[in-house]
Amino acid sequence: MVQSTLKDGATPLHVAIIMDGNGRWATRHGLSRSFGHRAGARAIPGVVRAAPNCGIGTLSLFAFSADNWGRPCAEVDELLALFQHFLEGEAARCRAEGVRLSIIGRRDRLPSSLCRAIHAAEQQSVDGRALHLRIAIDYSSRGSILEAARSYSGASVPTSASFAAALARADHSGAPLTAVDLLIRTGGEHRLSDFLLWESAYAELLFLPIAWPDFTDKDLTEAVAEFTRRERRFGALPPFGGTPPRIPGAQGAACRSI
Repeated sequence: MVQSTLKDGATPLHVAIIMDGNGRWATRHGLSRSFGHRAGARAIPGVVRAAPNCGIGTLSLFAFSADNWGRPCAEVDELLALFQHFLEGEAARCRAEGVRLSIIGRRDRLPSSLCRAIHAAEQQSVDGRALHLRIAIDYSSRGSILEAARSYSGASVPTSASFAAALARADHSGAPLTAVDLLIRTGGEHRLSDFLLWESAYAELLFLPIAWPDFTDKDLTEAVAEFTRRERRFGALPPFGGTPPRIPGAQGAACRSI
């Protein structure tokens, strides 16, 4: 069993993963890109099973970007069919293991059969409490932010909380979720590629050379261990003696030098 690297009583983490490198992995092995995508899908269940023991409460996986529609039609069609097959095959396992499965992103451009599979998987696993697994399909963070902004009338003034709720509606997320704590990208690239930009404002970033099909529960454990070694300050300084920080709006707050 994978052992958690978090301290007892710690708040469950929100970990996001950009599952990159399937095609390059296949090329290195002399295989088709389609084989690489199928190998990537097979890597998901093991990581999902390990996540709760790593102290993860929410796991968000980037499967298909809105920009991926620009790939060859044959590859896109195979990816969409692979998503449907995955959802139909994993929904029962998610329910049995207490995993709530949600799909974020647009649905108006997806095949009707895939939309039915999404609805069935979400309904079947809605009571899961061990882990919230979110898979992004036809997803664009900038697109979601723009859609959320459009939902406000000219007279309304959004707050951070109300905008997060509007963003959740745009993403089909339901209730707004906690911010991303750790964002991992496999495959050797060093960019966010329009994934969870709002939610990842203070996320710790980890870019790994390993391709997604080779990513295992051990790699997830080591990533969380690396996260726990980092010092998160959120723009402030570590606690120390002296005058308290100045908080805008607080009465009589002193300004701490930085």
